[in-house]
Amino acid sequence: MPSIFRKSMLGVAGLAFAGGVFAGPVAAYADTPVKTTPVAAVQAEKPDAGRLIPHGVQGSQSRIDLNDEQVANTKAIIAATKKAGMDERAAVVSIATALQESKLENLGHLGDRNDHDSQGLFQQRPSSGWGTVEQITDPEYSTTAFLKGLKQVDGWKDMPLTKAAQTVQVSAYPDHYAQWEQQAADLVAKYWNS
Repeated sequence: MPSIFRKSMLGVAGLAFAGGVFAGPVAAYADTPVKTTPVAAVQAEKPDAGRLIPHGVQGSQSRIDLNDEQVANTKAIIAATKKAGMDERAAVVSIATALQESKLENLGHLGDRNDHDSQGLFQQRPSSGWGTVEQITDPEYSTTAFLKGLKQVDGWKDMPLTKAAQTVQVSAYPDHYAQWEQQAADLVAKYWNS
């Protein structure tokens, strides 16, 4: 009997020791307040206005209300800009250009009202090498084609928007792009992180 009693006591002592070893350090910090950091949803900041319109707007500004198609095309331009590895300013130039050229509507051939064979968001022409009709009426393709042209303009980031857009587009109305800069910047600020 003494050996059973002894084994039982050693077992209890072992449990007490083990409990003390494991509970001891925890118990030692029981009264220490635990610092917690509240977890909040991380919301990306809107792009900085200084990066969107670094030179300020030129001239009077135009603005239109957008329908669902135009908003979808705005988002497509922004997505293509990001995919091309370009920044928010490139998106502003692209959207302002598309606002001037098509009011952000993916236009097909307009018959007698068409400017030669211009089509799509940027009114690009297959006969001028922008791509096929199917390509230039695809918002991602047409934006990528526009951005490729923009990348080739030395110093485009330091130019007024209308000069950068005109260098790519070669429009008969080179100063008309400027009127859309504020709305384009507002759209980029609204949809860049969406």
